[in-house]
Amino acid sequence: MTMHNLPRARSLAAAATLFCALLSATSALAVENGATITPFGVFDFSAGMLPPKTSIGTFGVRVTYYGAHTLKDSHGHSIDNDFDLNVKTIGLAYIRMTDLELFNATVGFGTVIPVVDIDGSLTVPTPGGPFDISGDDLALGDVQFMPIMLQWNAPPNWFVNASLQVQAPTGHYNVNEPFNAGVNHWAIAPVLGATYLSDSGFEVSSRIELNFNTENPDTDYTSGVEYKQEFAIGQHVGPWTLGVGGYFYQQLTDDKGPGVTDGNRARVMALGPAISFFDPGKPIVTLHAYKEFAAENRAEGINVALRIGMSF
Repeated sequence: MTMHNLPRARSLAAAATLFCALLSATSALAVENGATITPFGVFDFSAGMLPPKTSIGTFGVRVTYYGAHTLKDSHGHSIDNDFDLNVKTIGLAYIRMTDLELFNATVGFGTVIPVVDIDGSLTVPTPGGPFDISGDDLALGDVQFMPIMLQWNAPPNWFVNASLQVQAPTGHYNVNEPFNAGVNHWAIAPVLGATYLSDSGFEVSSRIELNFNTENPDTDYTSGVEYKQEFAIGQHVGPWTLGVGGYFYQQLTDDKGPGVTDGNRARVMALGPAISFFDPGKPIVTLHAYKEFAAENRAEGINVALRIGMSF
């Protein structure tokens, strides 16, 4: 990376990754109900960059919409049950990088507080005929804490970070309701992010996360280990970055609990356009719209996210 690109990369880092754990639309359902537990569809560009130390810290807001009208079975076939799901979220994030160093990396911490508005419906076949289920919830979601975040800058073109993410069961949950803002159990996730930014402004970014889930005490259900990888490829043109992004999600181990037959392992992929705008000293604004496909044992829909943030 040339010297004139390095300050811009650091400026991008100061703003881009304040979204590192903002709530995605699909996180309102547990794996036991066919969706991921912690957020995804969060990162696109600059996944390997955490913000540098500032006097106050980095703040961000992320507004998302997730909509799905299709449920897929274990073979990827659509289930005919009049399924409809709409989730809107607002996540408020804070990241603070410090003067501390560990393993030659800058140390930081952060938190994300989400509010979830979810409504859905589906029809379940029974021996007595079709049974309609519907519900909605507007409440605090599950708060995420990042007690440790590590940032390595590997000149001239690489940026790498690692963090530990803990999602607490703070969200509203009622076992008798079909749709809830929270998932009612803990989730622990080690995370690794990386960005390559060439001298010409070509960027490749990716973020990998493993979720380890505890038991839902109200259902005696434990969701399996989840693998999530998000990515983006784009070109920097002035203050703009234009490209494509998406994610791959695969459940690695079986669920355990009542009603589990084939392990309920879920998977899905998504792809779509991504764009960001950032001029040093101004807020960063990013937008992506992803279409999911190849789903198994979960919903398949669209994921749209608008993010705004700035370091102070």
